[in-house]
Amino acid sequence: MDLEAHRLETKTRYDLDMLREIGHCRSIENYSMHFDGRNFGERPYCLLDFFAACAQTFHGSKEKFLVIMDESHVTLPQLGGMYNGDKARKDNLIDHGFRLPSAADNRPLKGHEFQSMVPQMLYVSATPGERELKQLCECTGQQMPEQDPSEKRKPLLKDALGEIQGISRMEIRPTGLLDPQIEVRPTEGQVQNLLDEINDCVLRNERVLVTVMTIKFAEEVADYLQRMEIKAHYLHSEIDTLERSEIIKALRIGHIDVIVGINLLREGLDIPEVSLVAIFDADKEGFLRNERSLLQTIGRASRNENGKVILYADSMGRAMESAISQTIERRQRQIAHNEKHGIVPKTIVKALPVMGIEADQLLAGTAGKGVTGGKRFVGGHSSQAP
Repeated sequence: MDLEAHRLETKTRYDLDMLREIGHCRSIENYSMHFDGRNFGERPYCLLDFFAACAQTFHGSKEKFLVIMDESHVTLPQLGGMYNGDKARKDNLIDHGFRLPSAADNRPLKGHEFQSMVPQMLYVSATPGERELKQLCECTGQQMPEQDPSEKRKPLLKDALGEIQGISRMEIRPTGLLDPQIEVRPTEGQVQNLLDEINDCVLRNERVLVTVMTIKFAEEVADYLQRMEIKAHYLHSEIDTLERSEIIKALRIGHIDVIVGINLLREGLDIPEVSLVAIFDADKEGFLRNERSLLQTIGRASRNENGKVILYADSMGRAMESAISQTIERRQRQIAHNEKHGIVPKTIVKALPVMGIEADQLLAGTAGKGVTGGKRFVGGHSSQAP
């Protein structure tokens, strides 16, 4: 404890000297509680305070502003995750004498603090989570659908959306694009079957996303496609974030035609050039193949007028059946709307990204070292990065 006490006193006195002499110091944000005049445990000031102040000034009430939370099924759980992650890190620094205890109050908002500051919330999601639905039920006096005592499984999203009132469905796209066609095919000979589909897409200058269950299988499929002279690349958690974005750029530009991934082909990945999404082991229910995951993955093919999804499975799982039925129902309503208004579906036009020398590095197989040695399957080359 003597070492920690000495370390903390030395750092704090040094920071105080820096503040006196030049007006700032490193990590000055960790003293924000003292600068703000807040008490221990009191929430920090944030942008929502500014929104409330502007609403009061211009509209006469601090509650006259709206917060729109996109992809709420992911964003809302992250509110609590941010606070918990920050707390774990700060507690470790405080315990070892690197920060004063007051540094813990330089933190993100807790979940309930955020909710209390938002007067009006609009959740936007293709697959809303239980938290949003529960809050909607609480605000409107409805009963949240509960699981049948005879079943251990939770209610399906499809059933919950059908029972809860007050949910607005945004299913009609300005481009007239439809939810993709869905086909279920057996797993026997699935890779060869996929290869035939990929060749058809390549002839039409379209791209393909393939989602599998494991890192090893993703690499094996990408390797096989490369041997079959398909420009393919795997995409998983062992590839760093910067290189992931370059791989997606390369797909859009046409340097590669196929990406084989695991759980990275979901929210926010809008690639209009992709006309085919293939899902292996679609009937293996779990985190990667639950109802919401399947719906999100299927949605990656809805940016192209020729969008199609192939589910490789030997049985029809509960989540799989629900995802298929929801997609078909939406597609039918979209077709009816287009016919009524004379709309022809048209692939969205999105500016192509610009690649510099990283394109040559990616094609040569030298882009990044990679956790597994930097092996790459891109642009007709397969090499080992130094």
